[in-house]
Amino acid sequence: MSGARDGEQRGRFAYPELDRVLHERARLGILSCLITHQVKVAFSELRDLCDLTDGNLSRHLKALEEAGIIALEREEKEGARPTTWIAFTRGGRKRFLDYVEVLESIVRTSAASTRASRRAPPAVVLPDGSVGRVPA
Repeated sequence: MSGARDGEQRGRFAYPELDRVLHERARLGILSCLITHQVKVAFSELRDLCDLTDGNLSRHLKALEEAGIIALEREEKEGARPTTWIAFTRGGRKRFLDYVEVLESIVRTSAASTRASRRAPPAVVLPDGSVGRVPA
């Protein structure tokens, strides 16, 4: 490969714009649930929808809250257990939507490459050692 070509290719698939805080599977589920519900979701409902244990959900919520992506609100009820509500912060919602855009871009690029490779005839090694394509 040429030097210019190397510069174009270096890190092409590193995806530094994928947010590590959001990219974890359980957190992706939590945030997808929150974006679907549009407002706040009760802890118990979120736990059930994401199929997580109380402890696992709490751990992920803490990481998301520390990152400023979500806010927790505790509602005390007389004679009943308190309810914890989870909602996006304004910046958290934007951060998640930006992250989804990056994922969509990766999927579009990968799908286009897959379609192109399916159309391209297979490569073969020619007698002189060069690589060619089988005519369609």
